[in-house]
Amino acid sequence: MLRILIVCTGNTCRSPMAHAMLADLAARAGKKVQVRSAGVSTMNGLPASPHAVTALRKRNLEAPGASTALTANEVDWSDLILTLSTSHKRAIVQAYPEAIGKTHTLKEYALKDDSVMDDVAEAESLYTEWQMRQALGQQLSEEEQARLFELQRRIPNFDIADPFGGSLALYEQCADEIEDALLSIVERLDAVDSKSE
Repeated sequence: MLRILIVCTGNTCRSPMAHAMLADLAARAGKKVQVRSAGVSTMNGLPASPHAVTALRKRNLEAPGASTALTANEVDWSDLILTLSTSHKRAIVQAYPEAIGKTHTLKEYALKDDSVMDDVAEAESLYTEWQMRQALGQQLSEEEQARLFELQRRIPNFDIADPFGGSLALYEQCADEIEDALLSIVERLDAVDSKSE
């Protein structure tokens, strides 16, 4: 059974919505998964945001429970970690470098087999090369710099904006965005699960 951890900041808005929706979508598709959620900057026991609860109820779903702070135990438990923003992904990889291969933003993972991911890989490679050269007092060539800037313009934003403190309409828009990404992911869960066994 595939164990998926969904991570946002406080584990009261985006990740509880994604948690409930992923568990529901996977169950309806007959996929065997366990889902948990956590926050990179929270404490245990906070309730889900009232607007997140309402957005889920409109989908006939219940919030998964109180907030959970991200720990090494949660990271170790998971086969796949899906974050709601690039900053969450970065925070996890910094704190738990061993999780780099299984940590992705939700939108990035939804596009995993898309050609845009080739652009992401090339941009990351150029960026790493640029950092190494800077450490040696060197720079990228003009062509490499131009290519990096071009790739950065083409690559979509992989963040799902935090609706915290916003209107119910903003939460519902956030839930729609999460659901769109999850629908793509659920289709591929069997292939991912077989790789983790």
